[in-house]
Amino acid sequence: MKTTGIVAEYNPFHNGHKALVDRCRENEATHIVAAMSGNFVQRGSVAIMDKRARAAAAIKGGVDLVVELPVPFAVATAEVFARGGVSVLAGLGCVDALSFGAECEDLSLLQSAAKAVTDPKVDELIKTELSGGVSYPTARAYAVRTVYGPDIADVLEGPNNILAVEYLKELERRGNPMAVEPMKRVGTGHDGLTATDEFASASMLRILLERGDERAFDFMPATTEVEFKRMVGVGRAPVKVEESERAILSRLRMLTPEEILQAPDVSEGLENRIYNAIQSATSLEELYDIVKTKRYTHSRIRRIVTALYLGIRPEDREAVPYLRVLGFNDRGLEILKAAKETATLPVITKPAAIAGLDEKARHTFELECRATNLYNLATPRILPCGTEYSDEIVML
Repeated sequence: MKTTGIVAEYNPFHNGHKALVDRCRENEATHIVAAMSGNFVQRGSVAIMDKRARAAAAIKGGVDLVVELPVPFAVATAEVFARGGVSVLAGLGCVDALSFGAECEDLSLLQSAAKAVTDPKVDELIKTELSGGVSYPTARAYAVRTVYGPDIADVLEGPNNILAVEYLKELERRGNPMAVEPMKRVGTGHDGLTATDEFASASMLRILLERGDERAFDFMPATTEVEFKRMVGVGRAPVKVEESERAILSRLRMLTPEEILQAPDVSEGLENRIYNAIQSATSLEELYDIVKTKRYTHSRIRRIVTALYLGIRPEDREAVPYLRVLGFNDRGLEILKAAKETATLPVITKPAAIAGLDEKARHTFELECRATNLYNLATPRILPCGTEYSDEIVML
């Protein structure tokens, strides 16, 4: 039994994701588990369809077990996102390998990049560059290029490479013996808006799905198409953040600068810039554009706004407190049986089990429930609160 882990969003599950799953099988994985974002995703927005529908699409596409990446880690920087994903997989105690897609599949280069970004010399140079008002990604790229040269710095240009480096950092930090299996990313770039052959980026597919353009289905397994159309039929897809725009803006308008400062990734001074923008912005895009500078990127602002909307604090990202199962098939059940003997975190298949966990775990689940209740305002047909309890686990 070889169990391979993947950290993913599957927003939606497309042919590129299927290619990675197939590569895992080629690398002799008998079982595959995915740590997957829930209803809110890393770019600071809502998922195109809810987490159980995406889990079902992933399982029909070849994944055996889907475990939720808790929302404080899902809506976060690459470093925190990767730390949460690796924590979920490591928490099962029976995952043998971590597989991921990256622009660079040269493991030695990725490992060198991971070493570079943890070098104290690089860290000092980053701080110097940040003081000049540039963004963190720009500062890090310059620091690595200066200390380690262009080959290592170029690795950090790819968004999937950046995540790969963060996975390697976290595995090293934990002293985890998990094998690492990078795969060359196929098709278009991470946020590319063009398609090649049977591959298209998730960003492009979401745009097409939001428009009702069925060309999107050319780039995903037929099982994902069926799942998406099923959710459309019951008024639960496509989910758009624009449907919640007034709700988000109203929440933001209630906040003081002091409350904004308590959100993750808000450095001192940024809270006033966000507060002032909230007073005049009449749309989320306008808000993002007002706040954005060379130092504060669009993606960082989106994640901060989402954290403020959901009530996420920095302390909510300290550690993954449990493993919430979203779905599984027969092989996934075998992973869960193995995890009974090896898991270092509680494995949760029923929401009622949360009541028996510690305060930190209960608080994380409360955040998850809040996130789902607010997500339900962005669906085509507004849903009531409580679907975190009423929606059933996916068993295929």
